[in-house]
Amino acid sequence: MASFLLVSRTFRRSILVGLLAVCVASSLPSREGSALDLPIPRVDRVYPLGGAAGSVVEVEIVGADLEGPATLLIPRPGFSIEPVADQERKFRIRIAPDVPVGTYDVYASGRFGVSNSRRFAVTHRLQTVADDGKNHDRSAPQRVELNSVIDGMIDGNSEDFYVVSLAAGQRVLFDCEAQRLDSPLDGVMNLTDSAGRSLATSADEIGQDPRIDFVAPVAGDYFIGLNDLSFRGGFPYRLTITDLPTVENLYPAAIQIGTSHAREILGRNLRSLGGSRSDWMERGLPLDRASVEVSADAEAWSLRDYRFADHPTAHSVAPTAATCTLVGEQLRLAGIETLWSAPTVLVTEHDVTTETEPNNSLDQANPVTIPLVIGGRLNEPRDIDRYKFTVSERGPYLINVYGERIAGRADIALVVLDAEGKRIQELDDFGHRINAFDGHLRDPSQEINLEPDREYQLLIQDRYGRGGPRYHYVLEVIKAEPDFFPAVIHRANPGPSGTTVFRGTATYLDLVIHHRGNSRGAVTITGENLPPGLHVATTTIPNDTRGVVVLWADDDAPEWTGPIELIATMDIDGQVIRRRVRPYARVRSDQGSSVPMREMMVAVREQGPYDLSIEPMEVEAEAGSTITARLHLRRLWPTPDPNDDESAKADYSVTIQPLSFPGGFGLGNFDIAPGSSQAELSISIPDNARPGSYTLAVLGQAQVPFNKDPLATDHPVTLVPTPSRPITIVVRPKPTQ
Repeated sequence: MASFLLVSRTFRRSILVGLLAVCVASSLPSREGSALDLPIPRVDRVYPLGGAAGSVVEVEIVGADLEGPATLLIPRPGFSIEPVADQERKFRIRIAPDVPVGTYDVYASGRFGVSNSRRFAVTHRLQTVADDGKNHDRSAPQRVELNSVIDGMIDGNSEDFYVVSLAAGQRVLFDCEAQRLDSPLDGVMNLTDSAGRSLATSADEIGQDPRIDFVAPVAGDYFIGLNDLSFRGGFPYRLTITDLPTVENLYPAAIQIGTSHAREILGRNLRSLGGSRSDWMERGLPLDRASVEVSADAEAWSLRDYRFADHPTAHSVAPTAATCTLVGEQLRLAGIETLWSAPTVLVTEHDVTTETEPNNSLDQANPVTIPLVIGGRLNEPRDIDRYKFTVSERGPYLINVYGERIAGRADIALVVLDAEGKRIQELDDFGHRINAFDGHLRDPSQEINLEPDREYQLLIQDRYGRGGPRYHYVLEVIKAEPDFFPAVIHRANPGPSGTTVFRGTATYLDLVIHHRGNSRGAVTITGENLPPGLHVATTTIPNDTRGVVVLWADDDAPEWTGPIELIATMDIDGQVIRRRVRPYARVRSDQGSSVPMREMMVAVREQGPYDLSIEPMEVEAEAGSTITARLHLRRLWPTPDPNDDESAKADYSVTIQPLSFPGGFGLGNFDIAPGSSQAELSISIPDNARPGSYTLAVLGQAQVPFNKDPLATDHPVTLVPTPSRPITIVVRPKPTQ
């Protein structure tokens, strides 16, 4: 941005202030009517929501603070993107023919950094059709062919109508993808015949998305009507009409690493793959069954990761970070190339077995051995599955049921009983909800102490008494061993956000840790694949479920946008456990909308307003003591000009407060006054602090002049928060008396 050197100091300052958008105020509540938040690039909508492999798709993005020159990014192989000439916020996406079916993260990058991600779907073997916008009356529907995907946009107070010709006995799936692709549409579908008789309706079949499974009784035209539940408008969707093979689920949904096994899949139109009709029914129609050979991704297992083809947003009523504690993957199955047909499986080191029916009563419980990984299914309403076992060793055991995490529909309730059926303990929902991150889910997971040579029974049922082919699960009972699942999400912000670091300054990510095996060991975070000038503070989080990871950029760091990798390690009795830190993003402002991303996208932009650093960067101290360090403040904006009316605002106070300190560590809030560039930090360490390393940072908040328009003369003050570069406190045990 050499042009900055050619403009006046006031103009230059306005531009530099404007570039602070993303790294500020996301941890602070917005006050209506006040100038508090600097711009945060945000993409609210991408339209259309996808395209076919081997095609070129022209898309438009809608959002806020997307000032250019803006670019669109899909950081995966097979995509090339260029702007449409003279069409602001429109881009052409070229999709290579070998890009796999699935969903991909798309980002916008511009003056204020990188935006939040949105979903973009890629299809195979489906003709792509555009909504013609003239189909709001059933008497004038838009005709489409079978095996088409329609890119549509719902208008307010209207309904979209399509008509398709079907043969007698043809089985067709009408699948509206909206919430699964980040659209707010709460769709309602109605299928009618040529006489206008309603044949099927659907709403909230997969989250908010409707889907109709239909067999045509006679040859002829069939009409599909689609509207928003509240008749709102401006919401995109993808409507797929297909008789290609689709998968309902795979059973059992677990694979032992290093092996290859046959698994049963249930779905529709599987007979073209050698399948046959099953006895299972869903919505009054039989499901086909077929056998497939599957194996697991060894690399994913080595990092205890989760690999997906389609973003896992269909496993509950609303998209969440539910898969943050799943070691597994979505399997791409040969011959099945429709979206959302990659079943999710648990990957394990243990043998996988299946339940044996009947096992409803106390005396019918399946005898099993520990360690246990077993696939089960609640076959019908009010079905109960029981298992009985003994353990040879006293201690904590992990009892884990995977239902929602593998896209099952059950809200599992698990009860631990003794041999006589007396209730010992009940296990229910678990998972952390912290700031923008929502990893809470309906699967039971808990560690309990078991005694040797004593028989236990486990009772599994759906909390609402439901059952059927969709109500499958995997039960895991293993000796509790230390392990952990780390995740990060953009700094505490109530809405969708990206992560941008401004030169000479810092930002942070919220870190969430789910521990297993009652380890509570120290977790250390480091950064990999970082560009020149961008740094990730080595961060140690002992005995805690959350923390922050600070990123900062050198004064001369080049402008950059791309993915980085965060790795977490834990030392357990001399063995280092290495885990990938899974990235997540919030897609809406309400709770329960954080979804996984394939990569952690970060941008480096122009110089920020001020920088905070602590000296020394590492100290040793005893538990119960107080450490003293020096906090340094650098105000980085241009030197005040006596002839500039804005010069007085360049020297501002900065309020300092703790940033996600561990429990018991104390620091009072204080101000660094105008004209001062340093302050003393006095951090108290609790008496009961565990020995080890603690990485801590403080948060600065400063009122700075800002106007998004660089030509404006008015610069209202805006509250800009910036984290310090952290300090590591090595805590020694308190001396015994």
